[in-house]
Amino acid sequence: MMNDSSDYAALAAHLEDLKIKSETWHRPAASAFLNEEEQAAMRRLFPESPLIRYDGGYPGARKKKVIFLYQEEDDFSDIVCLKAKVDQRFRSIGHRDILGALMHLQIERSSFGDFWISDGCIWLYTSDKMSRFLIDNLIRIGQLSVSFEETDERPVQVFQTRRFTCVIASERIDAVVAGLCHCSRSEAKEKIRQGLVQVNHVTLEEPDELCNNNVTISIRGTGRFTYLGTLRKTRGDRIAAEFLQDI
Repeated sequence: MMNDSSDYAALAAHLEDLKIKSETWHRPAASAFLNEEEQAAMRRLFPESPLIRYDGGYPGARKKKVIFLYQEEDDFSDIVCLKAKVDQRFRSIGHRDILGALMHLQIERSSFGDFWISDGCIWLYTSDKMSRFLIDNLIRIGQLSVSFEETDERPVQVFQTRRFTCVIASERIDAVVAGLCHCSRSEAKEKIRQGLVQVNHVTLEEPDELCNNNVTISIRGTGRFTYLGTLRKTRGDRIAAEFLQDI
C-alpha cells in the first residue's frame, strides 16, 4: 500500500507515460492492477472519461487497472479470468492460502486483481500476459493441487456484510471512529494522526472531517465499514447511525 507522496508521484508519472504512449502510438495502454488507495489518488489526476477507464474485469471489482483508450468506442481490456475447480471436502483453503501461493511465485501483487472462492471454484482476475505463467505455475495451494484455465465467464465477487447500529456523538470522523472502535474521542484522534484511518481509501490527516452517507471508512486493525446515515437521535442527544461492515 502506498502512503509516501514520492511513490504516488512515481505512479502518476508512469500513468502519464502510458497516456502519452496511447496517444502517440494510436493504441490502448493499460497499467498494472492498482489497489483502492492507489486508485483514489490517481482518480484525482486521471479522472474517468471516454478515453480513461478503470477496469477490474467485472462490475464492483476492488483492484483495477487504468486503461487509456485511443478511441472512445474502443472496448479494449487485457484482463482475463482464470478458473480452477476445488474440492474442499477434505482439505480447506481460504483467501490467505491463495495469496500465499501467489506470493510464493515471487510475482508483484499488481500483476493480479481480485480473487476468491465460490461455487466450488477459485476465480482469479489477471492480465493476459500473466495468464499463461499462472496456469503453468500456480498448481498447488496449501495441500490442494489445482489446475487453472482461462474462462469466458466473468463472475462477480459477492462481499459478505453485516448491518448494525452504532451510537456516535456526531458525524465528525473522530466521533465515528470512536464509536466503531469503542474508544474515546482522544484515542480516535490519535488513530487518525497515526494514519490508521481512511475515508474512501484516502488516509485522513485531520479528525474534523464530516461523514457523508455511503462513504467507506477503513480503520486498520478494526475493519472496513460503509456509513449508511443516521437513524434517530437518542435521549442523550447522541446519534444512532447505521453501518455495513465487511465480514
